[in-house]
This record gives sequence, structure tokens and C-alpha cells, in this order.
Amino acid sequence: MQRLEHRACFGGWQDVYRHHSRVLDCEMTVGVYFPPQAQQGPCPVLYWLSGLTCSEQNFITKAGAQRYAAEHGIILVAPDTSPRGPQVADAEGYDLGQGAGFYLNASQQPWAGHYRMYDYIVHELPAWVEADPAASDVRGICGHSMGGHGALTIALKNPDRYRSVSAFSPIVAPSQVPWGQKAFAAYLGDDRAAWRAHDTVELVKLGIARQLPLLVDQGDADEFLDSQLRPELLRQACEATAHPLTLRLQPGYDHSYYFIASFIGEHIAWHAAALRGE
Repeated sequence: MQRLEHRACFGGWQDVYRHHSRVLDCEMTVGVYFPPQAQQGPCPVLYWLSGLTCSEQNFITKAGAQRYAAEHGIILVAPDTSPRGPQVADAEGYDLGQGAGFYLNASQQPWAGHYRMYDYIVHELPAWVEADPAASDVRGICGHSMGGHGALTIALKNPDRYRSVSAFSPIVAPSQVPWGQKAFAAYLGDDRAAWRAHDTVELVKLGIARQLPLLVDQGDADEFLDSQLRPELLRQACEATAHPLTLRLQPGYDHSYYFIASFIGEHIAWHAAALRGE
């Protein structure tokens, strides 16, 4: 493990680390914010999953989340969005390959050897984080766009591992929109049953035994709203299954980090209450 950055921030420290991932078989970078409370004992951890083309840098430099994490005593962990490196398969375009891991385990070549972001996020990364005595095993998860898809599906598939989940502008029905269809066909092949296992709307329809409440913010001026995000499909699925959902359409907001920065404080407060068991 190598610490690349160590910066004082709101009484705590914003670090960036590089470590070798056994699951992904490559070097990965991870942003970790330690609030001042971490000096006194273990703090709960909120995992942030970023969207297409992003790395850990987008969230830690643009969202302004550290202020609220310091207020509530929460460690923020922001990993990269995919495996990286010259030995890792890639593709032309921004929506497949490096920067577009989609938080699943690829079964198809040439992706299967490295693209195992689901296992990395659910198992390897928390084990690495929680080896630090500053971090507890009390977890929440949140994300944006592709990362919102990842946060929702991972939490729904692992409700006993996470106490809270929220998302900004998530791809809620990837099986029904171009971004998801392209990635799923490449990473998972033609088996639609495999697609459903990584589709928030389909998972909600299954009726998970322990229903984690979902908080979703979506800008109504988002350029991807109607073509890629389709939040109405999530609302319909939750209404049909009585799954608790708070879906807020925010007037005038787009898909950018200006939107995230405007509401990240409310999301961290939501997670803080759940992580405290309230």
C-alpha cells in the first residue's frame, strides 16, 4: 500500500492510496477521508461509487463531502470506477472498458480476467478499509449515475452488509437503456437472467426480505433523464412491491457535480442517522 496524498481537510485528513487488488489483478487508487473523530475510535464508513469516466478524484475534489463527513464522524471511501493499466482490456468510447466497470463481475472475454468490480467493492475493499482501527464494520453506500446503479444493486443484493443506501441520478434499469445494454452484453453476454441480477428495478421486483429504504435524487434538467436513467421505472417497481423509496426530482439540476454538491450534505445526514441505528 502506498499513500499518494495526505491533505488536512475540515479537521481530518483526505488521503489517496494505491494498492494491489488481488480480485482485479491490477493496481487501484482509492480516496479515503478520515474525519477528526477517527482519532478517538472506530467510525462508520460510507462508500461512494462514481460514474462513467470518473476516478476517485472527481468525488473528493468536487462534491464538498468532507465538510459533512467531519460533522457526522463518517469515513468516506471513494474507489476508482474500474480496473486500470496497460494489461487491462479497454474499448473505444467512454461507456465500456476502463472507467466503465459497472460494478459487476464480468463473465465474458476479454473482460473476465480483471473486471470484477462487484467482488472488489463488496468484499476486498471493505476488508482493506476495516483493517484500519479507525474504521468500523458499519457501512453505507452511495453513488452517482453508473455508481448510483452500483450502490443500489450492491445494497439490494447484500442488505445485511449495508445499513443505508442512496444515489444521485442512478441508472435504475440498465437492462432497458443503451448504457446498460451495451455494458451488460459485453461483460455478461446474452443471458438476460445475468443482467437482471444487476438491475435495480428487477431486484426491487423480486422483493428483498429486508427492504433497505432508498433515497434517490434526480435533476429534472438532466440530459440523460429520459434516455438512460428512467427514474419512473424505479418508482413503479417500488410502488408495486411497497419498497420504501424517497425519490426527489430536483428542478433545474443536471447530471454534474454541481448537482451532487448541492445535496450531498442531505445524503450524508441520511446515512449518518441510519449508521447510528436511528
